[in-house]
Parts: sequence; C-alpha cells; structure tokens
Amino acid sequence: MRIAVVENMAETPLGLVGQALEEARAEVTLYRPYLDGRIPALDDHDGLVVMGGEQNALDDAAHPYLPHLARRMFDYGAVDKAVLGICLGSQLLARAHGGRNLVGGRREFGWVEIEATAEGGDDPFLSSAGGCFPAFQWHHDSFALPPGALHLARSGTVAHQAYRIGRASYGTQFHFEVDGNVVHRWADTQPQAMDAMHPTWRAERAAHVAAFARRAEASGLALARAWLALV
Repeated sequence: MRIAVVENMAETPLGLVGQALEEARAEVTLYRPYLDGRIPALDDHDGLVVMGGEQNALDDAAHPYLPHLARRMFDYGAVDKAVLGICLGSQLLARAHGGRNLVGGRREFGWVEIEATAEGGDDPFLSSAGGCFPAFQWHHDSFALPPGALHLARSGTVAHQAYRIGRASYGTQFHFEVDGNVVHRWADTQPQAMDAMHPTWRAERAAHVAAFARRAEASGLALARAWLALV
C-alpha cells in the first residue's frame, strides 16, 4: 500500500493516522509543497492524505500550489483512489469538486462533539467512530458541500464536518488524527497561535486532555483504520 501525505505547513503530525499507517505497513511518501511546490503524481500512490494548514483554501497568491493540489485530489477520486482531506484538506477537496469555500467566521477550537448524520451512520468510514464522538478543531473557515456529496457529520457550531464524494474521497473539518501527545506538542511549538484561538486553553489543557482524549483517540484511530481499509 503506497500512500502520499501532503503537509501544508510545519508541525502537522500524523498522530493517529500515522499509527494506522504503521499498523498497515504502508509505504508513505511525504510532500511539503509549501516549501517546494511538489505535489504527488497520480500513478505513484494508491491513496492520498492532505493535512491541515494555516492558509485558507483560496490563498493562491501566497501559495500558488493550492489549485494544483485541489485538482490532484479530484484526479485521485476520478480514478477511484482513496482521498482523505483533513481541515484545510477538506476545504481543498470541496473546492476541487465545486463546493464553495467559506473564509472566516466559522471558528472552532479544542475538542468538540461531532454527530453523525443518517448518511454518516451508514458510511463505512464515518460509522466506525460511532454516532457521536469528540474530535479536535482548529479552524476559522468552512465550506459548502460540493454537488453530489454525502453529508456525514455535523457539530453544534459548523454544520459541515464530514462528507464523502464517490466511493472513497472523504473530507473532515475536524482533526481526528489528534491525540493527547499532538495537543501537548502544539501547545509547546505553537503557543501564540493557540492563545490567539483560545487565550486560556493551553493553561487548562490537562483538564481538556483528561476529559476528551481517551474517547477522541479511540474514535480517531477507528476512523484512520476505516479509511485505510478503503484504499
């Protein structure tokens, strides 16, 4: 199994997705187009994972690779290869398939309860996490569902939390890859960015980890395994 992983900024660890990739003994190739503009070729990999980032999905002037990456996500799905877009990745996948990107005004941060829709309850990926589960959020932006997409999950603040296009192209606004270790790492490496989202969250993070991490880690790993099963 050959998986391409695209980073859109530094400090985006794979977390639980990385654990599932190791379990599956996947051959992983990491791309950092924010540094060199390189994106995965279509024929070299069986699946594509696109991680989050600080930029918005329409920030082509500062990040000219974004439209090419969105197109490549479309191309993978068009030949029935599995695609997973997380946070910014989900917004780029929506862009690729004709969904409208909603820049600003959709702020969520920290662990948030995610609720499956009826379609999500029947979906082989989303249903693996159960009907309701916590997942980490860190975003200002969102998207309108692309034409033909199945709406799989919502939160109390942002309606479009997960969707599927075709057989196995998935977008999740939430960071299901995040476990307690990733949270502590971000608190150490991105303190100013975290404080800008929630001024007291870092100081209170031990309580948040105690309240949510165990459930989030179980559901996140289940989701990662379920997506890999579709590759």
